[in-house]
Amino acid sequence: MATKQKRFILPEDEIPKYWYNIQADMVNKPMPLLNPKTKQPLTAEDLFPIFSKEASRQELNMTDAWIEIPEEVRELYKYYRSTPLVRAYGLEKALGTPAHIYFKNESVSPIGSHKINSALPQVYYCKQEGVTNVTTETGAGQWGAALSYAAKVFGIEAAVYQVKVSYEQKPYRKSIMQTFGAQVTPSPSMSTRAGKDIITRDPNNQGSLGTAISEAVELALTTPNCKYTLGSVLSHVSLHQTVIGLEAEKQMDMQESIQILLLAVSEVDQTLVV
Repeated sequence: MATKQKRFILPEDEIPKYWYNIQADMVNKPMPLLNPKTKQPLTAEDLFPIFSKEASRQELNMTDAWIEIPEEVRELYKYYRSTPLVRAYGLEKALGTPAHIYFKNESVSPIGSHKINSALPQVYYCKQEGVTNVTTETGAGQWGAALSYAAKVFGIEAAVYQVKVSYEQKPYRKSIMQTFGAQVTPSPSMSTRAGKDIITRDPNNQGSLGTAISEAVELALTTPNCKYTLGSVLSHVSLHQTVIGLEAEKQMDMQESIQILLLAVSEVDQTLVV
């Protein structure tokens, strides 16, 4: 009797070698970002003081549809990729739907979320450029944990500003970051001008993601050999996350082939019963 396969996992050599840059294929390109000082279209060079040079180039790349994943990053991906494509039989049953429902389980990474897919290349590029310190903000702590892990892997110091209310409510997430060697600071803090100004106005301020970003960016701009990293929103972050969809495409092809095989086996079983 044919059995139901629940998980589909690609072999290591099938892990994507390129990220997909959708901006290159867009007929109507996004409006250019403007430099807040000059009001002119932003250039990669404008971003160099904050981000790594390669991340800055990727952020504004509108021409290259495929961007190679560095081999060292791809080797690190292999510790947890490919992530499983899972058939949600239970959800299908609960909904009473004939549709087949699948999901990618990104929780199997070392830090439990998809955030690591971008943390690794961002820190890798910093390391390649001779950067010794990286900084970022985090809300719930998943991006902070991912960056802390990546910094540990590449031997770079990490400083994370965690929204104060989250810092107080999620001590275990803070502990994960500290275990990987990161310096974790509740934001707003007295370590930056932005933080001091907020605390002076409101001593009981519980923080926000915007505040934590301001502190992290300030630290990057005022600390020698330090770069800022970001876990969402920006184009180069979305670029790195395309590894999920690219794997899923291959895995859907894989499950289709298996379903055809199972159907053939089922038909043979029925023939034998008759």
